[in-house]
Amino acid sequence: MEIRELGRLDLNLLVALEALLEERSVSRAAERLYITQSAMSKTLGRLRELFDDQLFVRRGSGMVPTPRAEQIEASLPDVLQAVQAMVRPLSFDPATYDGQMNILMQGHMGVWFLPALMARLQSYAPKMRVRAFSRIEDPFEQLSNGNLDFALQIERHHYPPDLELTTLAFARPVLLARRKHPLFKLDEVTLEDLTQYPHLSLLSTDISEVSFHEGDAEAVLEFERRAPHHYETDDLQTALEIVRKTDCLFPAPPMFIEQFNLSRYISAVPIPGIGDVSIKYVAVRHQRVIGSPAHDFFYEQIIELTEEIRDRLGLPDLPALRKQRKLAY
Repeated sequence: MEIRELGRLDLNLLVALEALLEERSVSRAAERLYITQSAMSKTLGRLRELFDDQLFVRRGSGMVPTPRAEQIEASLPDVLQAVQAMVRPLSFDPATYDGQMNILMQGHMGVWFLPALMARLQSYAPKMRVRAFSRIEDPFEQLSNGNLDFALQIERHHYPPDLELTTLAFARPVLLARRKHPLFKLDEVTLEDLTQYPHLSLLSTDISEVSFHEGDAEAVLEFERRAPHHYETDDLQTALEIVRKTDCLFPAPPMFIEQFNLSRYISAVPIPGIGDVSIKYVAVRHQRVIGSPAHDFFYEQIIELTEEIRDRLGLPDLPALRKQRKLAY
């Protein structure tokens, strides 16, 4: 495509040419476009210069198109309709949309969130395809370059300025342990007690990157430094089986127990000395997708589903959740 040639083109000239081709009259074409006859005559002069052709010759009270004008007449309506379709706001129907969304659900979030999201999309957008990741290299870069559309994760300390965050939920960190774990025989569990057993973790973000809320974040970091992290896995189901069958301790939100009916064989061990510290879960998207009807629809499903899950689990309300969205400056 020769950009310099396109730079000479004024779209208004093509609109005027379309009127001239249909009306075969300078005056009638001028009336149709609500301009003066003199202005339309000047426009015809510009068109003749642009196409290096007379375009029209006078015959009686009207005009007859040249072969060049007839050639243009055959394709011009399609060109103008294509331009009009391009600038018209995108229409979006969830029921017929067949595009794909790429989403990162880090750590344990996908297990309790993704099945419910899939069920919701089957009802509202049955043709929408979703590609979900539990881990991905440089997620912020992937959001920026378009390889990733959304990320659900524990809030980090730092985000690039072109990402928008929406708060989803807060949860206190606990350790999951099997119901018959020796810790539950103690009258009071200390940090020292917790360091006597191997810890299991999902392959996810380093705890030092997490932004803690309320309580004593330094105490959490100190506990993390002292905790004997012997085992790691990237599969949640495997992690839960290890917890059920060994004395490993597994950091996870307490909502896990209710969500998956784990109370028969798993209980939560509070971490002493950290006060009311909590972890914030957020949805992250790049500025580039804001205003895209399909992406806005998908994001709304995330927000609405989160509210449903919060209500079902009896989690504390987040007032005006949608108003908490902000750019991460």
